[in-house]
Amino acid sequence: MSLSQWQWETAAAGAVAGFATVAAMYPLDIVRTRFQVNDGRVTNFPAYKNTAHAIFTITRLEGLKGLYAGFLPAVLGSTVSWGLYFFFYGRAKQRYSKNREEKLSSGHHLASAAEAGALVSLCTNPIWLIKTRLQLQNPLHQSRRYSGIYDALRTILREEGWTALYKGLGPGLLMQVSHGAIQFTAYEELRRIMVDYKEKKQKSEGASNLLNSFDYALLGGSSKIAAILITYPFQVIRTRAQQRPSKEGIPRYMNSWHVVKETAS
Repeated sequence: MSLSQWQWETAAAGAVAGFATVAAMYPLDIVRTRFQVNDGRVTNFPAYKNTAHAIFTITRLEGLKGLYAGFLPAVLGSTVSWGLYFFFYGRAKQRYSKNREEKLSSGHHLASAAEAGALVSLCTNPIWLIKTRLQLQNPLHQSRRYSGIYDALRTILREEGWTALYKGLGPGLLMQVSHGAIQFTAYEELRRIMVDYKEKKQKSEGASNLLNSFDYALLGGSSKIAAILITYPFQVIRTRAQQRPSKEGIPRYMNSWHVVKETAS
């Protein structure tokens, strides 16, 4: 298998994984987004006590479709993001490994992950903004509802201009760069440690065959948890910055720094 073919297959695998993740866990993503923007100062969001109460309230007031608001841009964004991420990550590692006989260091893995995260964020921020706004639509909203992804895009361009599609880009970049860097660096390093340990223990060659499905699941879960815990504040800032302006055209927050100041006060 050629290196270019492997890169495209890796990108395709990442895209499929992104789609499967969104499809299975989307109602919880709706709840998370609404909790993130509910700072106790706005009146156009229902009050939720906890996750179960939020799911019940959304289903009662908006129907089951309320749990899947913004599903199309979420699937599109996740599929494109993971596909591009694995592709950019593989290309970056390929570039850093040229004329090098030894394995890439953790610094090279960090740089590759950061580069991939930044490029993905720049490409997909408009998709995530539309997804966030569709998720936040509820019966208490006074503005005209978006009917779908195309109507949302057209309305945003008409009422706010194309720059509105990049609201929250700053924290989005920080989140993507740091999240991906932390997750993939942790994954690569933990995997190396685990492979070295098992290789020494079993005294065998072919280290790539030493790990089983449970080992890979453990590595992926551990690295993902570490990345989520560290980067979660960036996600809250981005979500709040991407809210739709009021019907008078007044935004809830002027920019990401305004979000930070208002949230901390």
